[in-house]
Amino acid sequence: MPHSHGVRRKTRKKLRKSVRERGLSRISKAIQKFEVGQKVHIVIDSSVHKGMPHKRFHGRTGTVKGRRGRAYIVEVRDGNKLKLLFVRPEHLTPQKLA
Repeated sequence: MPHSHGVRRKTRKKLRKSVRERGLSRISKAIQKFEVGQKVHIVIDSSVHKGMPHKRFHGRTGTVKGRRGRAYIVEVRDGNKLKLLFVRPEHLTPQKLA
C-alpha cells in the first residue's frame, strides 16, 4: 500500500491530547477575542479540524494582523520569511505578559 503524504502525517505525538483533555474543547476557546497587534501562541486543538494551521506552526508565537470571517490573520516568522496564517480562535491562546 502506498504511503500517505497528507497534511496531518507524522503528528501522532504532536497533536495528541492528554487523558483528561480528550474530547471536544471548551466553548470559551471558540468565542475568545483578540485585538490587532496582540501576540498569540498557536497551539493546535486536534479535536477541531476547521481553521487548523499546518503542524509546522504548532507551538509558534505570532502577531494578530486582522480578521477574516471567524478566523484571525496571524503573522508568523518561518525562517527568514513572514507568513500569514488564517487560524480559528480554538487554536490560539493569548500570550501572558510577565
